[in-house]
Amino acid sequence: MTAPSTFRIEDYFDGPVHAEGLIEDRFGKIRRKFSVVIDGRPTGDGCILEETFAFDDGERSHRTWHVTRTSDGAYEGRAEDVIGIARGKVDGCELHWAYRLRLPIGKRVWAVNFDDRMFLRDGGMMLNIAEMRIWGIALGRITIAFQRPVS
Repeated sequence: MTAPSTFRIEDYFDGPVHAEGLIEDRFGKIRRKFSVVIDGRPTGDGCILEETFAFDDGERSHRTWHVTRTSDGAYEGRAEDVIGIARGKVDGCELHWAYRLRLPIGKRVWAVNFDDRMFLRDGGMMLNIAEMRIWGIALGRITIAFQRPVS
């Protein structure tokens, strides 16, 4: 099976998608591992994504994204912990997604800039590499491998 020529968020996340990921600090040391289930529901102009995370240290978290297609290949997203609006643009099988997230680090909550690149691959696999920065300084990277159920 080959990857489609164009990536559409609402098509890929139609139903449950499972993923495994890890968080690295800016020196490349793995700090946490996690699994996530994303249950997507298409809407007339985008989709709603329910993300449920389970971290290796026992923490659990949930986020709901409201994603809207604003033009052909362009998206906007909102979630309760996203500051402002997330913006995404598709180029073939790649989605570039950028946003600011309220992220607890230690005893404080920081506004962290995320720069995600999602690469759709063959067989329903998608790789997401997210760079995290605060005040322009690299904090680390998140890598997630998504897999759609094989039908």
